[in-house]
Amino acid sequence: MSVTETTVGPVMKLVGGRLLDGNGVDSSGTSLLIRGGKIAAIGEAADKAEADDVIQVDGCVITPGFVDLCCNLREPGNGQKGNIESETRAAAHGGFTTVCASPETSPVNDSGAVTHLIRDVAASRSPVRVLPVGAVTRGLEGDLLSDMAGLANAGCVAVGNGSRAVKNARILRRCMAYAQTFGLTVMFSPENQSLAADGYAHDGLVTSRLGLLGIPEVAETAAVMEMLLLAEETGVRLHLSQLSCARSVDMVANARQRGIAVTADVAMHQLVFTEDSIAGFDSRFHVRPPLRAEADRVALLAGVREGVIDAIVSQHQPHDTAAKQAPFGATEPGLSSIESVLSLGLELVERAELSLQQLIGALTSGPAAIIGRESALAGGAAADLCIFDMQQRWTPGPETLISAGHHAPVVGRSLPGVVRMTLVDGCKAWTSTAG
Repeated sequence: MSVTETTVGPVMKLVGGRLLDGNGVDSSGTSLLIRGGKIAAIGEAADKAEADDVIQVDGCVITPGFVDLCCNLREPGNGQKGNIESETRAAAHGGFTTVCASPETSPVNDSGAVTHLIRDVAASRSPVRVLPVGAVTRGLEGDLLSDMAGLANAGCVAVGNGSRAVKNARILRRCMAYAQTFGLTVMFSPENQSLAADGYAHDGLVTSRLGLLGIPEVAETAAVMEMLLLAEETGVRLHLSQLSCARSVDMVANARQRGIAVTADVAMHQLVFTEDSIAGFDSRFHVRPPLRAEADRVALLAGVREGVIDAIVSQHQPHDTAAKQAPFGATEPGLSSIESVLSLGLELVERAELSLQQLIGALTSGPAAIIGRESALAGGAAADLCIFDMQQRWTPGPETLISAGHHAPVVGRSLPGVVRMTLVDGCKAWTSTAG
């Protein structure tokens, strides 16, 4: 059922779960009632209410549905890497109820017509909410500005340039000033093209040993500083996407102290893996920005714990098999990751590198606030929920992954956390057959 249909699910009661959100709610054994697509009651009032469907979720955690700020749905496109139907089903499998669709489509989402196409396809084929992000420049070429007002009117929640850089600071300044005029948030992945050059891996010890072309940290940090200074001048709401360096975290923290309206996110794989993952020329870990040193990973985790980094994203990029079967530098960057984000996060919780509430906050209320949405377990809130069992385990592989891209970072490895159910407006977007 499409999330845009007016029909909502039956009156449903979830009994015996642990309610947890990013706003301080943490309550075990508490019932939750869903009526008319919204949370109608919690606790004693829910216990007393009648329901058409009573579901026992003992031992499970009930959270708001996850919100992904960076997801490549591959549609419009040629379809060989996936499409809106396959990738949003994968999102629901991963506990996500809202995904922001990257403008890196074919054709690029730089016009209201393409935005409407994405929304129309999602309305009929997606079990989760799809919120398009528009291209800030035409064709994502980083040169001519797009019709940002038209994109916003068509339903884009923000504008950005995907994984591509804007050509120079003058154009970047114009992009920010124009977006600020319409009250739009700009999302940029900071990378200085001149400094990154032809690199495709972290410029460190592993790259030197393997003879690969490196991307130095300053390629990111120089771009971060430039963007922060321009955001300070223009007053635009700036969101820095997929940070990878320790110094970037420090710069964001300092910018906030100066009153700059900046938020930031990090991809889950940057919190879990390092440059060591490419030691065997494993093309799955050819990602952009590249996996960096252990010190950077530790600093990024600290940024999440301290709230400097607002959100954890999937940076989901499904590929066909051929895209990853070549010498490392010739493969296409990106991981098929949206189905394993929760499990990788739970491994961080098991290692005490994040608390469970910090993880959930970075997957729910943090990203929701960036796009002007609410995410809470409270009466009247939309019944967008993820119910998962931390004790159950699963193994990613061709039989268990929904995405068209099977180059997940943890194929064949037993992982904690099975999503038992994902609800969007009180309707079941995903139900597990496990357990």
